[in-house]
Formats: sequence, C-alpha cells, structure tokens
Amino acid sequence: MIPLFPAIQTTRLCLRPLRLEDARAVSTLAGNWNVARYTLRVPHPYTLEMAEAWIRQTWQSRERGEGLVLAMEQRAEAVLLGVIGLEYTGPDAADLGYWVGEPWWGQGYATEAVRAMLALGFDRLGLRVIGAEHLASNPASGRVMQKAGMVHVASLIRPDRDGRRVPVERYQLRNGDLADS
Repeated sequence: MIPLFPAIQTTRLCLRPLRLEDARAVSTLAGNWNVARYTLRVPHPYTLEMAEAWIRQTWQSRERGEGLVLAMEQRAEAVLLGVIGLEYTGPDAADLGYWVGEPWWGQGYATEAVRAMLALGFDRLGLRVIGAEHLASNPASGRVMQKAGMVHVASLIRPDRDGRRVPVERYQLRNGDLADS
C-alpha cells in the first residue's frame, strides 16, 4: 500500500486525496472535450457515474500499491481544478499523468503540481525514475514537463481511449538530475 500523506501545499495548490464529493467537478472538467481530447485515457463523454467509479478505483490502486492520484485544488478558494497522479511501472519507477480544467489553462498550475509530484515521488516514495507522456498534438503539456526539469527521451505511438494509434512524446527525470544541473 502507498501511504496517505498529509496534503501537499504549494504556493497556490493543495494536492490531496480525491473524495467522492469531487466526482461532479471531475466529470464536468474532464468531460469537457477540450480537456479529454488532449489525454490518452479520459473517455468522452464522461458522466458523473464514471467519475465516481474512477475515484473509487484510484483508492483501490493506492491500497494495492499501484499508484497515487491526487486532486489538484486551488488553495485560495478550495476549488478542484485538475488531477495529478503517479502510476508504478516498476519497483522504483512510475509514470506521471495529469490534466487541468480548461478555465485554469495557461496559469502555471500544471507546472506547480508536476514539480510537487516529482518531489513526492523522489523524496517520499523513493522512486528512481519518473516518466510522462503527452499527445504530440498537445505541446503545452510538453512545455510543462520541460519546465519541471523533465527531459524528452522518445517519440512513440500509443493507442488512445478509442484504440486509435496516436503519436506521443515521452519525457523522464531521474532522481538527482535536478540537483546535478
């Protein structure tokens, strides 16, 4: 099991465990086609029931030690604006994933959350390497990864939510890389 940590406070965000009460905001924000189309896995349309089931699934995944998903909440108004998580890919490796609701795009929230999640992964979870991928059609997500110190390592083809093969860009960061630069 991955332990539950106290909420992670950044300058503007609180990264905290998802609650069932978050389902409406998750379904509204992730159900927006402008958000869903830039993800590999978020289904569209995205109903309230799907969001509730997914939140429960994230709890089970944490308990099984497979990953950790946190709500990205704006501290000033306690508003859920996105989700971020780590999914284990090996004993000391994980992939990072995130999305931010359209009303908060371009305000630096994703970069702030990614930096905090990288620190959590390396400092508290003892990960050696964290990877992340973004759709090639979403270069803004690549800029977030670069700003957080991640390095581009590959261009790949992956199946999306509908089984179509789409181009993605892969980034990664090894524990200690940021300290070395």
